[in-house]
Amino acid sequence: MAITLPDLPYAKDALEPHISAKTLEFHHGKHHNAYVTNLNKLIDGTDLAGADLEGIIKKVAGDTAKAGVFNNAAQVWNHSFYWKCMKPGGGGRPSGALADKINSAFGSFDKFAEEFKTAAATQFGSGWAWLIDDGGKLAIMKTANADLPLAHGKKALLTIDVWEHAYYLDYQNRRPDYIGTFFEKLVNWDFVASNL
Repeated sequence: MAITLPDLPYAKDALEPHISAKTLEFHHGKHHNAYVTNLNKLIDGTDLAGADLEGIIKKVAGDTAKAGVFNNAAQVWNHSFYWKCMKPGGGGRPSGALADKINSAFGSFDKFAEEFKTAAATQFGSGWAWLIDDGGKLAIMKTANADLPLAHGKKALLTIDVWEHAYYLDYQNRRPDYIGTFFEKLVNWDFVASNL
């Protein structure tokens, strides 16, 4: 079964003015699509060709001989998840069980937001910041390059992409501005809650 590029869950201009249609054209249409294309080439004719994306990631995680497969598979997964973490008119604060779990784990939403933003801002080079479920406890994790919680037996609830291609057309080198806007205007808390 070939791995396919999922459609964005909204129109390319739906996140404007916070993330431009041009950014999504490049980020989804070029970067994400290239990972899909590369992965399909790498697994063609191998025992991984019939596996689903998560199965591929779990099978090759930590295998240095399969680093190319892992990097491309993980980036397909990461991006597919990231798109769902945003929505037009998103941001603000979560409610219900998610809000309760965040308050319990971090002391307050503001403390959680501060820790998440710091993780995203201090990820050196390319990578991701995550809110994860680590055995029933919420935690923040950051990963370099293509790495993801799934490869470490943890469940992703929310992510922000801090590779430069995620924000450079709109924010240039102002990663903290992108992170702040992501939190205030874009986070899809309904999706995050559905991952609990």
